[in-house]
Amino acid sequence: MESTMPLSPTKVFAALNAVRPAARQSPVMGRAVVVGGSVAGLLAARVLSDHAESVVVVDRDDLHLTGGRRGVPQGTQLHALLPGGFLQLERLFPGFREQALAQGAVEAPPGTRRAYLDGRLKVVVPDDADSLAGTRPLLEGLIRQQVLRLPNVKTVVARATGLVLDGGAATGVRCDVGGVPGVESGDFVVDAMGRSSRLSEWLEHAGWDRPVTRRMTVNLNYATALFRRPETDPDLTVVMALHSPGTSPDVAGAAVFAVEDGRWMAMMAGYGDNRPGSTAEDFVRRLRDQFPPEFGDVAGNEMLGDVRTYRHADSRRRDFHALKRFPARLVSVGDAVASFNPVYGQGMTAAALHAACLSVYLRSRPDPGLPARRFFDWQRVVVDAAWSTSTSADLALPHVDGPYPRGHRFSSWVSRQIVTATVTDVAVARRFNEVVSMRAHPRSLATPGVVLAALRANRRHPDRATFR
Repeated sequence: MESTMPLSPTKVFAALNAVRPAARQSPVMGRAVVVGGSVAGLLAARVLSDHAESVVVVDRDDLHLTGGRRGVPQGTQLHALLPGGFLQLERLFPGFREQALAQGAVEAPPGTRRAYLDGRLKVVVPDDADSLAGTRPLLEGLIRQQVLRLPNVKTVVARATGLVLDGGAATGVRCDVGGVPGVESGDFVVDAMGRSSRLSEWLEHAGWDRPVTRRMTVNLNYATALFRRPETDPDLTVVMALHSPGTSPDVAGAAVFAVEDGRWMAMMAGYGDNRPGSTAEDFVRRLRDQFPPEFGDVAGNEMLGDVRTYRHADSRRRDFHALKRFPARLVSVGDAVASFNPVYGQGMTAAALHAACLSVYLRSRPDPGLPARRFFDWQRVVVDAAWSTSTSADLALPHVDGPYPRGHRFSSWVSRQIVTATVTDVAVARRFNEVVSMRAHPRSLATPGVVLAALRANRRHPDRATFR
């Protein structure tokens, strides 16, 4: 597919962060089919509800049941709703913040968030980038409730088995409903099947090219545990501590979030063969011994349930945008396009920005007989931004051996200078936070002004004092 994107990535990113839902429903199609009830699928259905007479979401799980979905194996782990994602959700679902708080989510304004880098307390950045802390089932469940209330959205419990094509356009999805084959027909199809999406195979089987899949092996090991939280309104709601590559033999970092039902959720991560915190005793000991005092305070409370572990083998992306031929009336969103090292918390926010790309595309009144080039061009900006942020950090890990992009050595040196400066310099930290929260494109960091400010800050503060 040829690129038709007229704007620079920085301008596209800014435009996506300014996207608001259509003021009124403006159907450009009859029926849309979304395959997958993930966060990305639900948000795509929300956008499509403004542009289709009806939307059907196909998923193996019954989306009307409460609680976590079986299709989210990482659902027990700590999740972050970055300020960029929070902003998008509030626009898609006015009142989302109040409803989330009513269901137990914890507000996490900048003044209640604390971060450490190699034991050094990072400067507090005074801005208006609020966020929410809560478990994945709570946040995803609230999104699901909002979408399923829409009058033109319905769900089908089924296993998608193939793509229906007519000429050069997608016209539906083959499904298995309780062992009975059938078809969900539609004028537009969205693949939201996650990391295990089978769209590439379906395309190849139908005679189309399959996209190149890029992978970066990271071998991340997660361990998460819940603790009782006696404070109703804690002074701190989020505390994070990261270790630079090589500074810790086995623990990459840890985080604690205040979540619903009077609990703390604590997470610890390691790479390769390191699986820190896999037992309750090891988890508590490491929080107390290897991290700042706030972590020990949380670990001093009663642990609720067992330590839950999860392994993330690799980051991957499917380059649909690079295909020269692609069916019309078909797009892919969320982890089905790109999934990243979850340490950086980009998943839900990236999904929300993919929905913004879909909104931009549909409001342009596209020709339904042509591939969705404009959508894939805009989505590529989001994917490139998240991919560069996560993989540039992953490439610094001792056990990751590439592939290294051109100019990696210099760009990694610049990145280290900027990250180090975020400990002491408010201006650099604010710009950095805008990028990692996906409110600004990474290119906004690669400016002479930001790099010079980082170098000056590091020259003024050469000490490497830790909390010990």
